[in-house]
Amino acid sequence: MSEIDADDVLPNDRVQQAVSDGEITQLTRGATTRYASEGDTFEIDGDTFAVTSVDRRTLGEFTDADARREGSESLAAYKRRMQRVHPGDFTWDDSDEVLTYRFERVE
Repeated sequence: MSEIDADDVLPNDRVQQAVSDGEITQLTRGATTRYASEGDTFEIDGDTFAVTSVDRRTLGEFTDADARREGSESLAAYKRRMQRVHPGDFTWDDSDEVLTYRFERVE
């Protein structure tokens, strides 16, 4: 358990703001690099967040609930967003392994 930079796990300012606003409580990234561990903390605008879990899974295990935790209205919308933000280098393959990071604000 350590304090990490929010930039280590959250890829950009827009995502960090959505986490700060409570719109995103989970983020999934490729499984080749581990960006945080359960118990790590990070800060955004003076608020502390704790990583509550890191789970290895496949894209095929994703649900609408996962998509909502990642700031999308549905799994279909999440897939479209991933293809839009990763043009040319992302295709949805249900067998692709990913790491899902869940976090919550520490009061």
